[in-house]
Amino acid sequence: MRDFAIKFTCGLLVSLVFALVDAKAVVLIGTVVGITDGDTITVLDKDNKEHKVRLMGIDAPEKPQDFGDESKKALSNYIYQKTVTVDYKKLDKYKRKVGKVILDKQDICLAMIELGLAWHYKDYEKEQSKTDRDLYSQAELKARESRIGLWQLSNAIEPSAFRHK
Repeated sequence: MRDFAIKFTCGLLVSLVFALVDAKAVVLIGTVVGITDGDTITVLDKDNKEHKVRLMGIDAPEKPQDFGDESKKALSNYIYQKTVTVDYKKLDKYKRKVGKVILDKQDICLAMIELGLAWHYKDYEKEQSKTDRDLYSQAELKARESRIGLWQLSNAIEPSAFRHK
């Protein structure tokens, strides 16, 4: 029984350490020098190094989709040539930093959903804090109910479904 308790405690401690390391975000501060689309930007850091960033928790329309241009334009109007903070924990399969983009204490990812120019990306919501998950879900529901942005369309197709056509 004692061996089990020791192994269990050690396993619990190792899990806790990994959870704490995983939960810690890395912070990138820089100027937005490029807007690829409504959920991908390029940030130039103080060392003049460019970083591709995928906005966490949202999925904006693809360029050929309805509201693709509007989404890109809105994101550009918000943050192009401005200094932002990106809190990120991982790189995606394209080696982009996936992070929450903040400008003057405003969550830009959330703002895009509130404008009706992005979906809350539920495929990856477990990577968000519970607070952000709830805020993003509520913002999407409100935008849908208000029929703003892409929610004016009766046949809005999620970008993830559009990409798999």
